[in-house]
Amino acid sequence: MVVRAPGQGGILQGSNPSTYDPKNPIYVFIIQAGIILIFTRLLHLPLSKIRQPRVIAEVVGGILLGPSVLGRAPGFTNAIFPAASMPTLSTAANVGLILFLFLVGLEVDLRLLVRNWRIALSVGAAGMALPFGLGCAIAYGLYHQFRDDKGLVPISLGTYLLFIGVAMAITAFPVLCRILTELKLLQTQVGVVVLSAGVANDVVGWILLALCVAIVNAGSGITALYVLLTCVAYVLFLVYAIRPAFLWLLRRSGSIHNGPTQSVVALTVLMVFASAFFTGIIGVHPIFGAFLMGLICPHEGGFAIKLTEKLEDLVTVFFLPLYFALSGLSTNLGLLDNGITWAYVVGVIAVAFIAKVAGGTLAAKANKLVWRESFTIGVLMSCKGLVELIVLNIGLQAKILSQRTFTIFVVMALVTTFATTPITLALFPPSYQKKLAAWKRGDINWDGSRLDSEDAAGSFGGSVAGKPQITECRRLLVCLRLDSLPSIFTFVALLGGERSNTAVAKVHPRKDGKVAGTETDRQSSGPQRPLEVHGLRMLELTERLSSVMKESEADDWSNRDPVVNAFHTFGQLNNVAVSGEVQFAPETQYAAMLGERATGNTSDMVLLPWSESGSLSEIVTASFGEGTHGTFSNASYNSFVYDFFQSAPCNAAVFINNGFGAIPREEPRSLTRVATDLSLRSNGLHTTAPLRDLSHHIFFPYVGSVDDRVALRFVLRLARNPNVTATIVHVKGPSDETMVAGTGKNNAMVVTSVVPESDSEAFFQSMADSLPGEMQSRVFFDTVETLNTWDECVERAKAEVGLSPKNAGDLVVLGRGQRGMSYEGTDISKGDVDQSLSHMSKALISGNVKASILVIQAVRKGY
Repeated sequence: MVVRAPGQGGILQGSNPSTYDPKNPIYVFIIQAGIILIFTRLLHLPLSKIRQPRVIAEVVGGILLGPSVLGRAPGFTNAIFPAASMPTLSTAANVGLILFLFLVGLEVDLRLLVRNWRIALSVGAAGMALPFGLGCAIAYGLYHQFRDDKGLVPISLGTYLLFIGVAMAITAFPVLCRILTELKLLQTQVGVVVLSAGVANDVVGWILLALCVAIVNAGSGITALYVLLTCVAYVLFLVYAIRPAFLWLLRRSGSIHNGPTQSVVALTVLMVFASAFFTGIIGVHPIFGAFLMGLICPHEGGFAIKLTEKLEDLVTVFFLPLYFALSGLSTNLGLLDNGITWAYVVGVIAVAFIAKVAGGTLAAKANKLVWRESFTIGVLMSCKGLVELIVLNIGLQAKILSQRTFTIFVVMALVTTFATTPITLALFPPSYQKKLAAWKRGDINWDGSRLDSEDAAGSFGGSVAGKPQITECRRLLVCLRLDSLPSIFTFVALLGGERSNTAVAKVHPRKDGKVAGTETDRQSSGPQRPLEVHGLRMLELTERLSSVMKESEADDWSNRDPVVNAFHTFGQLNNVAVSGEVQFAPETQYAAMLGERATGNTSDMVLLPWSESGSLSEIVTASFGEGTHGTFSNASYNSFVYDFFQSAPCNAAVFINNGFGAIPREEPRSLTRVATDLSLRSNGLHTTAPLRDLSHHIFFPYVGSVDDRVALRFVLRLARNPNVTATIVHVKGPSDETMVAGTGKNNAMVVTSVVPESDSEAFFQSMADSLPGEMQSRVFFDTVETLNTWDECVERAKAEVGLSPKNAGDLVVLGRGQRGMSYEGTDISKGDVDQSLSHMSKALISGNVKASILVIQAVRKGY
């Protein structure tokens, strides 16, 4: 009889893909992986609402899929997770674990430890010593109570105490980074202390764990010594031989600054597995070798971040959930079946939490932090998270822990990780953070009373007594966007780039003589206080590991960022004192971050350029034929601008560019037929000629609101520049006019504190009368009466701007609120441009006025 090949028809021949076949295990593995991924993602949806890390969902998902819950259903475990299939699932999970520990090593920046070594070592040491000691104490009871559980290998009490002490003392550095980022604490003093101590804790914890595993795996004391010495020699070999050679290769291939090439990524992964293989065969767990390879990878030029971006998604999205689900599958809550076991559950949780909090708190207080900061540091250091679960799994695999004690410690890890975020929020809420920051700056005393006297008449948007002056805008906060740099550079230079007209004769440095009058001319120019502009570049912070690494290395990222560097160069060339930084935050927190930075920098005004793409993304992605019509229709961006105005602690402005110091917007051309084919691009290159006319014309319709008063002062500040001319028109509507924004409950504006017409007119006239003589030839004041204010403003704007199409761009300045109108307390949609900016702005945009638009809002009461 001829033996036929097995059938290949699959389910068409009646085969069951859910039946495990050791010769072809892929089908059952796909089913298992699919169930784990879907289940944990669904669990994370509600848990994310209370700011819990993803590892909680992954472990809880494994527990629910394991023998504690669904495993009790008849036939479930045998059908989905048969015992024969577990080695395949475990192999895939451990491959992911090796890669993840490599990423953890990449995330650990030893430079942070070096910069903050004193407080890092003190908080880290106290945060490990006390939990380690108390952990050894409770381990004595655990050892004698549960040493007869099945599946354990005979080990000495000392080895058991060492392992339990490490399990109690370790801190989950990766989860800690994500919690700090989520709570916006990463750049605070609390965040810096916790990260620095976390780095020290992480490194020491893994070393102790490697020692513990080496002792357990060694058959005798002399073997354990050999394992330890071999491990030390291997670390020295990595540091002094492999790392220099790796750095040389990275520099030669350009991977340090340009990112890793595909060949470099392949070589790095091979090195990771080789290192894991070596530490595994000498008696230390393979993950220790992977962690060491991550530690020796350079952070210069953002290499570690760029390498993480190449690897993280597959590891964290696919492999890691498998590993932590396996932890849950090994957790059997049914084994916690008597009073003494539950007593140890409570005792382990209490020791792990109280010892960590007490150690971190006392060490932080010894470094002269306030008590609430110290308690917050202690609570954050108590976070166990996924690192604790990795340690516990190693203990389970090495048969140091029975399944019962493993379950006790998994419950402890879940409780301490779950409690970290809510307790931190209760101890260190944003309101307390702001108060503490103001107290440390010396702005307020501890009771909250301000220490600095506020000069209302001198403030940029204050009231006027007698004859008003053109007040200064000394400190400006600018939101830096790549797509808005040309117009922002032009605007800031116009506002602050004043130079002396005195010519200074230059002398070649090799010449001994001096040109007569040089020193005199230098002295006659006199020092001038330049405009101080702080540029804030906001980049999206996601849940990715690389994004968290960028946030933790924000200072280095700011030094490398091309937009910030271009801003620094612009300031040096235009007599403007500039500073710049890059901050990472979720897009929903962009508006709040601008307000926080304005408060921290004591800014007089914060300037936000309108997105060229109409979205928070800096990449212009307008579809073909769409033009700029969609720039103002993005509801999410309009909501962001609305929130920006609401949260601004000082005068705020939004700048809408339309050819201001840059090439004017052009509508996309339609397809044209050329000689050879249908083309989307012109064959010729457009050359931009130098501007010969550097002038700007400003049109400002003044209707008398509080915002208009600030805007009028700002227009006169811009008009100091000799290249600026301005037309300021007092548009007078009907007496006691109330301009309703719309009809219906959800569209009507709320009228608050109406400005009397007499006061509005008096302010306008006093500003016109106080105009300096050198500006009178360039600034024109006018008054017009009309029954339709908006239409009059649009028509007058069209008549005033765009008359010199070859100049450096014209500008229309608007006060955001109408006279007597407030945007606060309104029940309106934030997604429309007339609500995010103003109805006047929408009318000007719809009217295609050939000028850029600047919408200004005065500082709100209460700030």
